[in-house]
Amino acid sequence: MDDSRLLMARLANVTKAFDLRHTRSIKEYVVWLATGRKGDFSETFNALDDVSFDIHQGESVALLGFNGSGKSTTLKLVSGVLLPDEGSVQVRGRVAGLIEVGAGMHPDLTGRENVYLNAAILGLDEAEVDDRFDSIVEFSGIEKFIDTEVKFYSSGMYMRLAFSIAVHSNPDLFLVDEVLAVGDEPFQRKCIDKMLELRASGQTLMVVSHDLDLIKTVCERGIVLRNGQLLLDADINEAVDYLRALDG
Repeated sequence: MDDSRLLMARLANVTKAFDLRHTRSIKEYVVWLATGRKGDFSETFNALDDVSFDIHQGESVALLGFNGSGKSTTLKLVSGVLLPDEGSVQVRGRVAGLIEVGAGMHPDLTGRENVYLNAAILGLDEAEVDDRFDSIVEFSGIEKFIDTEVKFYSSGMYMRLAFSIAVHSNPDLFLVDEVLAVGDEPFQRKCIDKMLELRASGQTLMVVSHDLDLIKTVCERGIVLRNGQLLLDADINEAVDYLRALDG
């Protein structure tokens, strides 16, 4: 399908596998060897299997699927945290978001120091951070703890600060994984409103969440994955209905 909008992300025939190592008893290990299996006690898990799709500027896209379907792996590939084993991943512009709670935070630095560190990683210079600092802290709601080392933060405080830094970096492509689940309801609502604001301003979103009502609020398109394979790429309502019809 032709699309005149700017291409922001492209996955082309992407495959990603992981070696899973198992801890077993001596008896199980003997049986493992006796049946001719590999002595390293590992097996390969295909997180993604020949997945291809494009995302264009201004789209809000949900990655849908049950646990182990490949959603988070896809986000990590787009963010550059992981590299594909086969195929290619192309991304345009500044990418920011929340992939894992606490990712990028240095535990021995204060919240204030982490704002500057993480903002710099996202491509902002010191003057830009100075200009946005008050807004970042106000949005996070952790003003009282901004000069406390983040190793003393709860997971919810981590998420609040990380989300606030990411959205205030004005990313071209904003990625959000299930980490919103650790926040309280008022802050979740605040995050949803901010994502809707980003979408309205023409920024591009990729979202992973098991909260299908949230997904239908934030996203317009859904990509359904199962066992690492792309099953459907469609309007969000059609994609959610399709997922609900699948057996877990």
